Order: sequence, then structure tokens, then C-alpha cells
Amino acid sequence: MFGVGLPELAVIALVAVIVFGPDRLPEFARQAGRMVRQLRNLATSAQSQLRDELGPEYADLKLTDLDPRQAIRKHILEAMEEEDEAEERRRRPSISGPPPVTVLAHGEIPPYDLEAT
Repeated sequence: MFGVGLPELAVIALVAVIVFGPDRLPEFARQAGRMVRQLRNLATSAQSQLRDELGPEYADLKLTDLDPRQAIRKHILEAMEEEDEAEERRRRPSISGPPPVTVLAHGEIPPYDLEAT
């Protein structure tokens, strides 16, 4: 989550035991747990209040949707998907049939492309 792995957590726990001592450490852990719970409740209430203020069309709003990096990534992916769909439609054969045949008049020379031959 924060880029902290098991070795880093072990070092933090060891430093906490040394600094606070084994007697006061459980009380600090309880306080930290309470603080995390309060922050989570605060974030949840802020999110629900934001949804209520914005109205029913934003009922599925998440806080991660407000992150600029996520929004840009989402819009870029949508644009790429639309481009892929348009390319796929261009590749599909036309349902309308073959192009109309033009008949040359008597003595008319057919079109000639020098670059194609």
C-alpha cells in the first residue's frame, strides 16, 4: 500500500519497542488503531456527503475517480478503445455489396496509374 514490505515493518516494530518500551507499546498500538478507524470513518462520511451534494447521477462516485492520474488513464484507455473499434469497423467488408461498375464508352481509354505499374 505505502511501499512498505515485511523487512521495513520489522525494523519499525523493533525501533518502536526500543523507543517506547514493551510496557507502553500496546497503548500506542490501541491509539493508532483508533486513529486509523476515525480517519476511515471521516473519509467514508466525506465521500457520502460528496455523493449527496452531487446528486443521483454521481451515485457510483469513488474517491479514486477524483485522482487526476486515474482520470487521465481512464480517458486515454477509453479513447484507445474507441479508436480500435473505429479501425475494426473500417476493416470489416461493406455489407452494401461491391462498388458499382462503370461501363466505358466505345473508344474511351480506361484509367491508367503510372505509379501502380
